[in-house]
Amino acid sequence: MKPANPHPELSLTTPAAFGAIPINGRCTLKKDGILRAVYIAVLPAYHWTDGDRMAEAHAMVSLVRCGYADQSDVARVFACSTRTLRRRERRFEAGGMSALGREAGRPRGTRFAPSAWTGMAKTLGAQGLSVRGIAQRLGVSKSTAGRWTAEEPAAVKEASEPAGVVHGLDLDPGARVFDRILARMGKLDDAEPIFAPGRRIPHAGVLLAVPALVQSGVLSVADEVYGHIAPAFYGLRTTVMALLLMALLRIKRPEELKERAPVDLGRVLGLDRAPEVKTLRRKLSRLAFAGQAEAFGRKLAERRVASRGRALGFLYADGHVRVYHGGRRLSKAHVTRMRLALPATTDYWVNDKHGDPLFVVTAELNAGLAKMLPALTAEIRRLVGPSRRITMVFDRGGWSPKLFKQLIETGFDVLTYRKGRWKRLPPSRFASCVATVDGRRVRYELNDRNVRLLNGLRLRQITRLSADGHQTPVVTSRRDLSAAVLAHRMFERWRQENFFKYLRQEFALDALVDYAAEPMAPEQTVPNPERRKTDKELVAARAELREAHTLYGEAAAANEEGERPTMRGFKIAHGKTGQRIREIEARIALIEQRREQIPVRVPVAKLGGEPLVRLSRERKHLTNCIKMVAYQAESDLLAVLRPHYARADEEGRTMVATALQSAADLEVRGGELCITLSPLSSAHRDRAAAVLCEALNKMDVPFPGTALRMRFGVAS
Repeated sequence: MKPANPHPELSLTTPAAFGAIPINGRCTLKKDGILRAVYIAVLPAYHWTDGDRMAEAHAMVSLVRCGYADQSDVARVFACSTRTLRRRERRFEAGGMSALGREAGRPRGTRFAPSAWTGMAKTLGAQGLSVRGIAQRLGVSKSTAGRWTAEEPAAVKEASEPAGVVHGLDLDPGARVFDRILARMGKLDDAEPIFAPGRRIPHAGVLLAVPALVQSGVLSVADEVYGHIAPAFYGLRTTVMALLLMALLRIKRPEELKERAPVDLGRVLGLDRAPEVKTLRRKLSRLAFAGQAEAFGRKLAERRVASRGRALGFLYADGHVRVYHGGRRLSKAHVTRMRLALPATTDYWVNDKHGDPLFVVTAELNAGLAKMLPALTAEIRRLVGPSRRITMVFDRGGWSPKLFKQLIETGFDVLTYRKGRWKRLPPSRFASCVATVDGRRVRYELNDRNVRLLNGLRLRQITRLSADGHQTPVVTSRRDLSAAVLAHRMFERWRQENFFKYLRQEFALDALVDYAAEPMAPEQTVPNPERRKTDKELVAARAELREAHTLYGEAAAANEEGERPTMRGFKIAHGKTGQRIREIEARIALIEQRREQIPVRVPVAKLGGEPLVRLSRERKHLTNCIKMVAYQAESDLLAVLRPHYARADEEGRTMVATALQSAADLEVRGGELCITLSPLSSAHRDRAAAVLCEALNKMDVPFPGTALRMRFGVAS
């Protein structure tokens, strides 16, 4: 008797009705014993043995990714949920076939993403609090607090290290098939840029900013802080470059990539395609998960200080309020440009004397400038060293004589507008002062004298007289500079306001990056809502009292002496008004007494209603740093252009942005990447762009990820 074949062949003919399960109009799943096969238009496309989870998952993912069937049909036939199918797609994109073959459930050695509560618990633990104390502070059990503060196993940390960089195999810039396969197999950390020659490639002029970006150190800092996001075709270097070039091209949100040709943007990056919206958001989430955005910004500031330290003699500090229009409960802040108090988040920026940003800090509960200045100056001291003296320039929001004294004692000088009441000076006390600051001649009508503040601090007051007679007093601790120079530095604070406006309009500074929110620390205090209600009640009562006094006074003025010659008679005649005044005064006294018993601030945990939260900060801070570097790159190009462009102060930045948006020819020859800009709108702009290209060529910078030296020019 002939033995049975242990490996029966699967029939490749058109599947019969028996054992065939239709997926849709052109795809069918056939089950034949332990054998499984998927037919597409009567042709077998995938086959496997029952129990082979990797092959089955690969067939499911491939049907969806190739467009043969949608998720709901595949999930229905394979008896799983669409959520499971999407999870398998993400695994396949992240780790290739090997990621599909693991057992069900969470893999050993991996952990859930840490929540904001976990980060808060670890922060309290780093401050020396015990597990029991952390549990009491956060209002959870001791076991939960212990789980949140548990150290990550060494095996998990080792597993997260990259396996090493593998160079790509593709030679065709327009078809990076093998590199994408390597990335799916987990063998590629980042796709190597390969440039295809072409004429008038849209937006290729943005490559003008690459030398400035490389010199800023943003790529090396990103590698130092984040390490890698491998395995991936779009690795860390490509992701950071894509985000920077998007900012310079005014692609303000990842969703705007839908309106751009991915092939054209990819050619600028040296790839066959630019990352899609979903891919870029996934990369941002991966970077945000590391929780290193503040370290990233701090390292960038250190690089900026090391290269541009001479511009840090005067530093400008001011807050920018990002209004929130969503449905969550956030703390409110006063929005000056709207003259309203709205739910918002306040970021404090520190800029150098040219108006370029140095770093940014997000305030807790929209703290005012006077409360944030100590933290800002502490960070500045860490950046510039212990001995250098810096002058802090800020507006009236930072007015505090007590704070001024502290700053001066810690090695800082102050320069700000005077707040409160002050004595106006006669015009004869002013003198015309002239100075040259940063190559610009300035003239002011100034009065220079010493003043003593309430706490005994003696400062120098410089008062400016405007043409309309308005007087603007400025106080400072600097006595070594002329009054005209200090007045100019103070009035140049508007550069920072212009910076905020420019970033709002050109870089979407106020846009949300995600919709996540984080819980507030329970011990943080906020202004007491009950006291605010009492204040409103008190204001209304005092307004009512003023109205009653007005009526009483008008009646007294209209009283005829012959009719009521005595005050007693007047009071009797207007007894109702007098009685109303006494009732209002008694009510005001009760309100003031009740107000004194209400605490000014209360912990967040004691607030009623919907819990108070704050917007997620990690991704927003990361994108703020990216936009800051992009703005700095524009400023660096403008600094090169300024001596050769007569209207650089009026339209220099617009000219730089136009050049970055322009088309260009790309060519690779002799180890060089040649970028030839298309002619701009006028001959004088072409000449200025040619000078800019010559300066960039002298930098001799290679394109990141390659050995190709960048060479720039302008077409005739």
